Amino acid sequence: MKGVWNSAFGLLLVTGGLLGLTPPIGKLAAAGGAPALLWAFVISVGTGGLLLALLLTRGGRLGFDRQRLRYFVIAATISFALPNSLLLATIPHLGAGYAGIMLTLSPVVTLLLSLLLGVRRPSRLGIAGIVVGFLGALLVASTRGEAGNPADLLWVGLGLLVPISLAAGNIYRTHAWPPGAGPIELAAGSHLAAAGLLLAALLATGGGASLALPAEMPALTAAQVVTSAAMFAFFFRLQAVGGPVYLSQIGYVAAAVGLLLGVLFLGERYLPLTWIGAAVVALGVALTTKAQSKAG
Repeated sequence: MKGVWNSAFGLLLVTGGLLGLTPPIGKLAAAGGAPALLWAFVISVGTGGLLLALLLTRGGRLGFDRQRLRYFVIAATISFALPNSLLLATIPHLGAGYAGIMLTLSPVVTLLLSLLLGVRRPSRLGIAGIVVGFLGALLVASTRGEAGNPADLLWVGLGLLVPISLAAGNIYRTHAWPPGAGPIELAAGSHLAAAGLLLAALLATGGGASLALPAEMPALTAAQVVTSAAMFAFFFRLQAVGGPVYLSQIGYVAAAVGLLLGVLFLGERYLPLTWIGAAVVALGVALTTKAQSKAG
């Protein structure tokens, strides 16, 4: 585990794999009647709570200075509350695998923002890997979801807002990382802030009655909380080790995991072009990983 904690490639695989579990679990939750805002709240409150407990048992604590509080609120909004709500809302309409594909577009937007803001300029090989991965994502997206059940363009459009929000979060978290703050502290604080925002939104939209639903699906809730908490612990470590552009590659791994789980366990079916695109995406990940190892 220590080797994975210090390896950008190992962190990429673990974080992306855990993230890829969210669309299938979210689809099952939606089938059980859980609205998107509620399940996004479950993710953040459970993740934030577990990570805070981990932080405290390791002798750490949450900082509440002005810089950290600002970081928690902004990161919570653009990195967790908004993209998770959008992703979970689109899953019943796009399918778990197809919704996960939206995550693959995050690297392109992250790259553009990174170049514009001068956060970190990737090498030519890194850019090539991102371009190849994006072309694979385009092939997958052109099929518009499951075979014989093309997605409505409205939901596709909403799904496209997910990578835009994620990319903005990738850049912000690197740019505004508070000095001396650790990944567990920032993950816990940001998720607890996101939980507060989502709870307020849930109550404001009349969804307070649904707060009892997680207790009616305890196994699914526990699976979501544990996988999300583990994912975000690795997520913030990958942010520090790999930077925002490399971090954004987790979308490629997550999309592959989501596609496989959707097919194997949720009965989803995809066209051959979808799988060809997934293979091209895998090539893009390989190129960016090689570029990262050279940069290191």
